Amino acid sequence: AILFLFRSGWRTAVYRTAEAMTVFAVMTAGLFPLIHIGRQWYFYWLIPYPNERGLWPNFKSPLIWDEFAIGTYFTVSTLFLIMGLIPDIAAVRDLATGWRKKLYALTSIGWTGSNEQWRHYTRGYLYLAALATPLVLSVHSVVSWDFAMALVPGWHATIFAPYFVAGAIYSGCGMVITLLTPIRTLFGLEELITVKHFENLAKLCLLTGSIVGFSYLTENFIAWFGGNPTERAAFWYRAFGPFWWASWTMYICNGFVPLLLWVKKIRTNITALFVISIFVNIGMWFERYVIIVVSLAGEPYEPWANAVYNPTWADWGIMAGSFGWFFMWFLLFVKNFPAVSISEVKEVLPPPRSKASKAHA
Repeated sequence: AILFLFRSGWRTAVYRTAEAMTVFAVMTAGLFPLIHIGRQWYFYWLIPYPNERGLWPNFKSPLIWDEFAIGTYFTVSTLFLIMGLIPDIAAVRDLATGWRKKLYALTSIGWTGSNEQWRHYTRGYLYLAALATPLVLSVHSVVSWDFAMALVPGWHATIFAPYFVAGAIYSGCGMVITLLTPIRTLFGLEELITVKHFENLAKLCLLTGSIVGFSYLTENFIAWFGGNPTERAAFWYRAFGPFWWASWTMYICNGFVPLLLWVKKIRTNITALFVISIFVNIGMWFERYVIIVVSLAGEPYEPWANAVYNPTWADWGIMAGSFGWFFMWFLLFVKNFPAVSISEVKEVLPPPRSKASKAHA
């Protein structure tokens, strides 16, 4: 949405994958508040609606903040994805057969490509992009306040909002590179998804990765300079305690590996970018692990509950299930819908030459 507002021409070949990834990632994130409440059959208690029991959710609870953030983000992102798909689905609809033709006829909502439809489409798409852009900033800021509003050492910091926004864009760029690389090869899209697209994604990854690395330095410096012994002990525990391996994996993957993208030969090498994107994904996963598990397991926070966390089969199952849930929806999407925008790619392609001009040449 941000690239659309800035009229970035290179977005046309990559944005569809990024939007689909966003929707399915938010769907995955939406599972975890339900898992968290323990009794999933009472999930509707999180919804603020008048009821005979007189029960209302606690609006001071971060769980409710997550519900509104994820719900809003999912709604707008899904509308943005579906609206961008309409012209492409209509193009595929006319060639499809069987159940796919019925599916495409339903989801294309009567698109014929008339001037009137294009006028409403471009205006509506612009409005959705303008709505989605500040939503990205606000949603990730609200999610960061789930932690920043608490008094846990390592969480209670004002840097969390920009830190989480930059981290979300950074991890998103890494995941887009990870997904685009096999899609480009398997679907034969080398002429549409070029090295230039990957280089631009790498530059964006370098920018946001630098912000994330600077955030790491800032929070460690503030913990040292602030003079709060509990805060100092928390960050010392992260770096040199039982979970040092998780913290240093996070620092290396998110702070040092992206620095390789300063080299143009690496930025234009798709294999190298794919490897770096894997490190980015690993680093951002460990960032969540460090923020939640390590911060709550440290000695400065509730020493009576201090223990080294050991995941159980349920933890491993939830993690594996979340990966499977995401990739199931993503693979179904790329199998049945265009992974690259047909209508927008046509706009940036050179016009076809007529037979007369070819003969003259």
